[in-house]
Parts: sequence; C-alpha cells; structure tokens
Amino acid sequence: MEVLLAIICGVAIGSILGFVGAGGSMVAVPMLIYLFAMTPVQATTASLIIVFSGALSGVVSKLKSGDVLVRESLLIWALGLATNFGGAYILPKIAETIVLTGFSLVLIAAGASMLLKPPSASAEKKLSLPALIALSLLVGALTGLFGIGGGFIAIPILVLFYGVTPAKAAGTSLFIITINTFTGFFAHFRHWEEISWQIPIVIALTAVIVSRLAAKRSAALNPEILKRAFASTVFAIAAFTLFETWVLNLTL
Repeated sequence: MEVLLAIICGVAIGSILGFVGAGGSMVAVPMLIYLFAMTPVQATTASLIIVFSGALSGVVSKLKSGDVLVRESLLIWALGLATNFGGAYILPKIAETIVLTGFSLVLIAAGASMLLKPPSASAEKKLSLPALIALSLLVGALTGLFGIGGGFIAIPILVLFYGVTPAKAAGTSLFIITINTFTGFFAHFRHWEEISWQIPIVIALTAVIVSRLAAKRSAALNPEILKRAFASTVFAIAAFTLFETWVLNLTL
C-alpha cells in the first residue's frame, strides 16, 4: 500500500512540476509528513531529491526549446547559496510548529502569486542587480528552510516585472528549481541517515516520468486554469497544515 501511495504522490508532484513549472515541493513536503509520518526536517530533506528529479526531467524539453534564461538562473542559484546553506543549518534548531507555520504562509503566498494577472505584452527586460540579489537570497532561504525550489517566486517576478513570456518563465523556474534543490540536498547531508529512502525514491522515479510527459503537453492547456487549480490546492494544504499544527495538536 505504501508503494502504491508513493506512486500516486509521484504522479501529483510530477504533474505540478510539468504543467505549472513550480510547486512540486509544496505538495511533496506535506505528503511526506502526513502520509508517511516523517518529521518536518526529514520531509524537507527527502522532498529536495524528489523535486530535483522531477524538475530535471521536465526542464530537458524547456532547454531544447530555448525557454530557459540560463545565465540569470545560474546567478540566482550562486547568489542564494549563502541563505540555502544557512537555512539548512538552522532548520533543526527551529520548533516544528514554527517550521510548519512558516511553510503554510509560504504556500499562501505561492497561491496568491499564481492568481496575479499578467500585464499586457511588453519587451523582455534584464533583471536589475538589486532585484536579482533579493530574489536569489529569498529563493535560497526557502530551499534551505522548507525544501522549496523557489519557482513560485521566480515565475510571477519574471512575467510581471520583466516581460518574460509565461513559457520562458516556467522553463527558467524549472531550471532554478533543479540546481537549487540539488545544492539544497547536499546542504541537508546531516539528515540523510534519518530517512528510509525507499518511498522517496519511488516518488521521485514516478515524478520524473510524469513531469516529462506533462511538460510536453503543458502548451496545450489553458495556463489560467492550471494556475487557479494550483492556487486552490496550496490554499487547501496550507489550511490543513495550520489546522493540524495549531488546533489538533493543542487539543491532544
């Protein structure tokens, strides 16, 4: 049953990564906590390798089609290394209730960002240095603390403020997620031995296959419907996580 459940989780994570270009870890972390009884630290660590695998598979077709801002992605990754490793270092020192609350607030922000309407078509602009540094540090911190690749931040910023097409923003987001979660996984090396890796590996392999298929079909679907569905999903997960953390835990 656990293996079947892991396959279903992999399908969900791969679909989100392939169709939306972000958000896989926002589903992976609560799945690992509530379905497979992992601690937040273990779930954050395991989700990094799951989301890395799915994002890597999905980004291949985006690289081939030229829908990735490679230089900008590498700069965001490099500048965010300090907060990535710093977040991973302090994570075990933070109370689980605070981690889960912070994760829920990030989910709410992610859902809200996906509901923002894109502006009218405009010429693509380069990211300014202050914006690039701020985005990099924030993405790195989210990866280190919550196992989140940061794609949900990159997509609206690239589309709303820099005139990047949604397809290229999604491809760039996937590339950022790929390199950021790979680094983040090694930043969490202290927790590798705490995890039974059978379930995360099954989820990762399934996510790889599904993400690749979804990325190829994403252009045929209405992006607004996809974004609204994603927003509704993360809002529901955030509400459940907050309820379980602050209501159920306090009454038990």
